[in-house]
Amino acid sequence: MSLRPILIIPDPRLRMVAKPVVAVDAAVRALMDDMLETMYDAPGIGLAAPQIGVDSRVIVVDVAKRRDDSARAEPLSLANPEILWASEETSLYEEGCLSIPDYYEEVTRPAAVRVGYLDVDGRRREIEADGLLATCLQHEIDHLNGVLFIDHISRLKRARVIKKFEKAAKHDAPVRKPRASGPAHGAAEDL
Repeated sequence: MSLRPILIIPDPRLRMVAKPVVAVDAAVRALMDDMLETMYDAPGIGLAAPQIGVDSRVIVVDVAKRRDDSARAEPLSLANPEILWASEETSLYEEGCLSIPDYYEEVTRPAAVRVGYLDVDGRRREIEADGLLATCLQHEIDHLNGVLFIDHISRLKRARVIKKFEKAAKHDAPVRKPRASGPAHGAAEDL
């Protein structure tokens, strides 16, 4: 396993639509392991392959440890995830993103989803999720389609954050600031 650099906006690779995984083989499993290590190190609760510059429909998530420091990790690694069903009921959650460091905004998404995917052994699976897991899955699947969470906020707010990061990129200024500690219960998460 190895840590991978996380792309930051305005990197155009974050807007690409990722290609489907043909088979979950040793290379895809190694990618999933690298993504989990990178996500935990960041720290975050979700990561999509395009965020590390890989053009594959692969995501990893683990919301367990973020809610309870004594909880053991419960990572999910998903290839070719797709939303099969989404509830009409919605929820509002303050999201963040490892590719848009230190920026958080409330986003409305379906409160529950059913997602189909291939697991680490290439078996077809489905998972039903609500709460933070549902939000995280939707956020990461968006990444596979070139969609960022800021695409779900007002045009004005989106323009401001993009401008900030474009300016920082032109000046090679670091925009990621390390956190003193993880977010408190109920606070925003870096997805």
